[in-house]
Amino acid sequence: MHKNQQITKNTNKKEEWMACAMLNTKAEDIEQLLHLAKRSSDFTSSTIAFTEPPLTIHYYKTLIDEHLLQEQLLRAIESNAAGTEIQHLNDLKQLITIEGIQITDQIADIQTKLYQGHAIIQKNEHDTLCALVPLISKAGLRKNNDTDNEFSVVGPKVGFVEDLDINLHLLRSQFTVPNLIVKILTIGSLSNSRVAIVYIDGITNMDNVSIIEQRISSIDFEVVFDTAQLDQIISDNSLSPFPLFVSTERRDRVIYSLISGQVAVISDGSPYFITGPSTLYDFFISPEDYYLPWILGSFFRIIRIFGVVFSLFASSLYIAITTFHYEVIPKDLLQPLIFSRQNVPFSPVLEVLFLEITIEFLREAGARLPTKIGQTLGIVGGIIVGQAAVEAALTSNILIITVSLSALASFATPIYKMSNTIRFLRFPVIIMASYWGAIGMIFGICFILIHITRLTSLGSPYTVPLYPLRPKDLRDSFIRSSYQYTNKRQSYLKPETILRYIPKPRKKKTDWEQE
Repeated sequence: MHKNQQITKNTNKKEEWMACAMLNTKAEDIEQLLHLAKRSSDFTSSTIAFTEPPLTIHYYKTLIDEHLLQEQLLRAIESNAAGTEIQHLNDLKQLITIEGIQITDQIADIQTKLYQGHAIIQKNEHDTLCALVPLISKAGLRKNNDTDNEFSVVGPKVGFVEDLDINLHLLRSQFTVPNLIVKILTIGSLSNSRVAIVYIDGITNMDNVSIIEQRISSIDFEVVFDTAQLDQIISDNSLSPFPLFVSTERRDRVIYSLISGQVAVISDGSPYFITGPSTLYDFFISPEDYYLPWILGSFFRIIRIFGVVFSLFASSLYIAITTFHYEVIPKDLLQPLIFSRQNVPFSPVLEVLFLEITIEFLREAGARLPTKIGQTLGIVGGIIVGQAAVEAALTSNILIITVSLSALASFATPIYKMSNTIRFLRFPVIIMASYWGAIGMIFGICFILIHITRLTSLGSPYTVPLYPLRPKDLRDSFIRSSYQYTNKRQSYLKPETILRYIPKPRKKKTDWEQE
């Protein structure tokens, strides 16, 4: 019995490896390559009718430079329309003034060049010999597309811009296989905005793609300004303060989401992708975690989670203790606390609300003003208002420290939308703590837990892998395990291919090391 189980286990592992390898295989011939490429909306095949014989051209319009295509390729061929007949593809080298034209029938070279921004030209549709014309677009590679809101010290800093074609170009430049599929839909009765659905064929669960495509197609809106609107419209629960899709401007985060089996959506005019299905833990993951050793990455991720918990409950805990539970305060700390509040005429809840609302005023004003002025306002305003509030006996020193640390901790979340949710939830918990103390806080925690356990993102539970429990998926949730143990995709995404890569076997200790 044990032997049969071992054979079955080895067979399943072999099938996983074969499925993983299939994602990286090359097309066998030019017809298969074109068939695979035509699944994406940004792939174009057309016939140049003014040549004799007519030529067929294929390219990804998000990877090429339209100016080079029109001015140096098509115009050069058109000017020769009344001249000599194109007997061989080598004749194109004499007509087109673009350097680097390659004539080949090697399918591996053709596929690689196609996904690097070359146009394929054939004399006949079924010819294996092709001319590869470099029309590589340089748009959006390094202009003003740095990541402003998701900055990281380590790793790439390439972000997206407001042009859909450039954003798709930035994605395609990282993939040289035909598995990256782009579906472009048009929505908005007045704006006719283009919305791109991006996923990897063979990895992403097609049920998730169908759900998103159906929800976007059914949108009846006049103007779609930004992907953030789509986030609210297509989410499973539009009444929840929690974001159900990760919103990001980072290219590396979107690429990681795609290879993990998620679906990415972006609209024209927006620099932000939304990816899903998402879980609560996705909002505490930073791309920087994967550029650092796994121990450091796990440590910083735990710090973020602790920071969010502290930000959510620090102020309400202060109210509960100072109003109802003085007995939990150590004797050495009780006297400084009484001394700091002896001249404050307000109750703890009014004291906390005054400071919390003041912090929100400063934060909103700093976000709306120009960068340099906003930073100055935040620093100077916080110091002046805090010092004046203490001198005027409107608040205590201990509360200022608590609220300041709480405000700082709320910025530990890498995703801005989750940071806004934490800022909002602090106030209901503060109100409940002011009425019932620690019991009110427990009620608030229970309400939040009940709410998030009932949430879903594209039908997937929001709190997975903790609830429902998926022990193997915990390797990349609270902590970031070593790459040796993260070679499989998260099971809750139900990917078509579970294996990401084949990890190297751990080295056995040599006799010298054992001694």
